[in-house]
Amino acid sequence: MTEQMTRRTLLTATAATLAAPALTPAAASAAPRVPSAVRELEDRIREAMELYAVPGVAFGLRYRGREYVRGFGVTSTADPSPVDGDTTVFRVASTTKTFTGTAAMRLVERGRLGLDRRVRAYLPGFRTSDPAASARVTVRQLLNHSAGWLGDYLLDTGSDDAALARYVAEMHRVPQLTPPGEVFSYNNAAISVAGRVIEVVTGRTYEQAVEDLLLEPLGLRRSGFDITRIPGARMAVPHVIDEAGNLVAQPERWSVPRSVNPAGGLISSARDQLRWARFHLGDGGRLLSRRSLHAMRSNPGPGGTLFVELDGVGVTWMLRPTAEGPTVVQHGGDWDGQHSGFLMVPERDFALTVLTNSDTGPALLDDLFIGDWALSRFAGVHNLPAVVRPVTDLSGYEGSYTLQQIGFDGELVSLVLEIVADRGRLSVRVDGVEQMALGFYRRDYAVVHLPDGTPTTQRVNFVRGRDGEVDWLRFGGRLLRRGGVAPLRTSGTLPFRLNPWI
Repeated sequence: MTEQMTRRTLLTATAATLAAPALTPAAASAAPRVPSAVRELEDRIREAMELYAVPGVAFGLRYRGREYVRGFGVTSTADPSPVDGDTTVFRVASTTKTFTGTAAMRLVERGRLGLDRRVRAYLPGFRTSDPAASARVTVRQLLNHSAGWLGDYLLDTGSDDAALARYVAEMHRVPQLTPPGEVFSYNNAAISVAGRVIEVVTGRTYEQAVEDLLLEPLGLRRSGFDITRIPGARMAVPHVIDEAGNLVAQPERWSVPRSVNPAGGLISSARDQLRWARFHLGDGGRLLSRRSLHAMRSNPGPGGTLFVELDGVGVTWMLRPTAEGPTVVQHGGDWDGQHSGFLMVPERDFALTVLTNSDTGPALLDDLFIGDWALSRFAGVHNLPAVVRPVTDLSGYEGSYTLQQIGFDGELVSLVLEIVADRGRLSVRVDGVEQMALGFYRRDYAVVHLPDGTPTTQRVNFVRGRDGEVDWLRFGGRLLRRGGVAPLRTSGTLPFRLNPWI
């Protein structure tokens, strides 16, 4: 039976697990001293869990040469058991992309794959709706989100070993938005195509290739694509908000179509995610050279925004500038009832991963990963400044903007936003109802405000065409076409809220 819990009963159920166990005097004297910054992180997580009603959280932190892993709350409100950092596993969703990119880089080092070779060198029949773009796109462009076609193509093509091959064979239906290599647009479909390239090059399924190339040699024993094959794993059950506003445990939301495994299917623990961070910070041994690790987080493709400003994407890693200069290397992921964040500052030997099991989790993650607190407290860096200033002429941005997605069933879904000038800002509306407002801090770049005027830490930007006119709004990393097309089916709310989906 599915258990429904209001915020009050949820907090009652998790209260015991939110408190740290008391140490005996002997244990206290033997335990290593925990820095105040780590205690502050734990306190912030507890407070956010209570404020946002998040059932379960696990985190992994690397700070000043030491590592900290901990769990809070419960795996399920329907059948509560405590979350820990070792055996509790979450769907890390889009952080999977960094595993796809790293597997590709291992094949590059072996001379079996070329980042700047065309996709058709490995998939001769590959095509999207644009024959010219299909012939030009490279493997690197798949991995840095500049392939240019509609990225949210989520077609479910079955669960057998041919699922990815069938998915790629259906790519001919996917609209091409921009020429390859020119514009950043978050692209789940491109990463799935990269997963198919890995299959062809290795002669293994994508999942087996990742296990052989990464999971097994790195000792990531609580990571994989099938929870039944992960020894001792306990599911952090997804929780979603129902129509009555209750938080509901729904284990059936755990499943992911196999066709999108390369973009978002990995299951992992906080401990394994921290090991993943340690590997990418340079402790990779002989598995991948330091030169290749560095190459993954350098030479970015086109930049823009994905809730923060990005210099661009390297080989699947988002590269985020800071006011002080060091680059933040970041990802994270979102699925129904599974939301996580992951960031590193290699120059500071700092990494943080936080995993949650609820659709209330993004608010907690925003506090830690989009704003400045964690970066400033642990790594001494800050976001680029964003001081909102009134703009007198906003007419060049007004109009309708269309967001599209191809769902699991292959149906094209569209959402139209109307953007109108309003008192020196832009009002963003769906069906006449304001969803948010945009305040500009520099040309084409804006901070998102809630309808009541409260600013958030999240950023968007407009993209201009070769004629200098605004052609697109980039929201959540996706491109919304100005003028757009008539929607085939609409939703009255923003489908990606303020967080990306996978």
